[in-house]
Amino acid sequence: MTSLRKDGRDGRPPFGRVLVANRGEIAVRIIRACRELGIESVAVHSDIDANATHAQMADRAELIGPASPAASYLDIAAILDAARRSGAEAVHPGYGFLSEDVRFARAVEDAGLVFIGPPPATLEALGNKLAARHVAVGVGVPVVPGRSVALAADLGLEAASALLAEVGTPAMLKAAAGGGGRGMRRIDDAGELPDALAAASREALSAFGDGTIYVERFISPARHVEVQLLGDRHGGLVALGERDCSVQRRHQKLVEESPSPAVDPETRAAMLASAMRMARSVDFHNAATVEFLLDGSGHHYFLEMNTRLQVEHGVTELVSGLDLVAWQIRVAAGERLPQAVLQAQPRGHAIEVRLYAEDPWQDFRPVAGDVTAWRMPEGPGVRVDTGITGPASLPSQYDPLLAKLLVWAEDRPRAIARLRRALDETAIGGVQTDHGFLRWLVDDEAFASGAYDTGLIVDRWSPGPALDAGIARLAAAAAGAGRLSAKTGGARTAPGVTPGGADGGREWARQARREAVNR
Repeated sequence: MTSLRKDGRDGRPPFGRVLVANRGEIAVRIIRACRELGIESVAVHSDIDANATHAQMADRAELIGPASPAASYLDIAAILDAARRSGAEAVHPGYGFLSEDVRFARAVEDAGLVFIGPPPATLEALGNKLAARHVAVGVGVPVVPGRSVALAADLGLEAASALLAEVGTPAMLKAAAGGGGRGMRRIDDAGELPDALAAASREALSAFGDGTIYVERFISPARHVEVQLLGDRHGGLVALGERDCSVQRRHQKLVEESPSPAVDPETRAAMLASAMRMARSVDFHNAATVEFLLDGSGHHYFLEMNTRLQVEHGVTELVSGLDLVAWQIRVAAGERLPQAVLQAQPRGHAIEVRLYAEDPWQDFRPVAGDVTAWRMPEGPGVRVDTGITGPASLPSQYDPLLAKLLVWAEDRPRAIARLRRALDETAIGGVQTDHGFLRWLVDDEAFASGAYDTGLIVDRWSPGPALDAGIARLAAAAAGAGRLSAKTGGARTAPGVTPGGADGGREWARQARREAVNR
């Protein structure tokens, strides 16, 4: 195995060569961190991704299979073979795909390589939500009321009635082996439970290879708040503040900000302490996130511990001033976290919005196609993480995330103003995206006030024919002004282009606020 370093004072790069077992914007992000550390990077790619940005940016690129994720980015043998061919010393899994797969982590270590993430034992102990609930209870961290056992697949109506009488309604079915909203179903009465359980189990089995389902009480209203952890191999551990991830569709995050507008100093101290207890309960090092639900009374409840880098890690990077990816690599090589990191205090306010190829008018349904126009914002306090640099095809086989737009400012009102400006400068042509929805959100009174919860989209986003007509008019005006070419369109319908330009963005938001919000 590659020898591990004890500190970072000798001036050598942590590793000579690192393989990035992922694609898209996160692969680009890791490749850039490697370059700054003086490390050669190796990209892996499917045949359809041969010309993708991450494959072109890396020092070396290895083909690992066809477009299907199962035959490429999820193929452990193919990735390890690429690592062997390229001479990589370590593997960074990014997020998604194999990032929390204990089999992959063990296979990397068995091949004599370093896995850049928490150790396999930690993934095994906390990767399963049911197992993690037991760990949380054992160390005194509050959990959402529910049943910490797997539900029988053939649960009948009588058993369902008894179960919900114990747990309470509404209740939430959850997949033990995964997240991202898959395998989740809300239950309001016992008659729904048997069919919902069967559907949730099938979905979880397809997504994660494990159909185990358990049940918790559904807490509403609630905020979804998470704590970023960073630890080294020598016992150094720090909680780098919290992120609020409450703006969600289908239980999947769209917007993240730090600090949370809903968290006071007392609640923050309690949550950070709970997150630290979870990390201390296992052999933890590297980066992880502990996720909580926060109820209306300020009580926090453990949800899960994600033993990997999060999509929204950049929010914490902006408020902490730390490069989390670089520190992942450095602690994986054996370096200690210095006091400057262990004592880091977040400052200012950061917000991230996710630009997806999806249709907010059709329940945020993912779409595929060709990006024909691409303009991202710039300027002070603005950061864009993306795997796209211009016109590109969007393969339907992969996640529809196009880019993450992040802003930082001294306080939340200024951060929102900066985000508004950045979104006004954003233009994406050729495919339908959620850009227009995000521009509406920035001016929505609930979001602007900070007094929102996980029900914001369901409660306040109400698109309809009048909104569609307004969008078409505004997009046509933007195209006519030269902000988007007539060839790329401008209507939200196929080929679907979100309007760009400052005037179009502001007018779109005003129109959307008048016509789409019924409250």
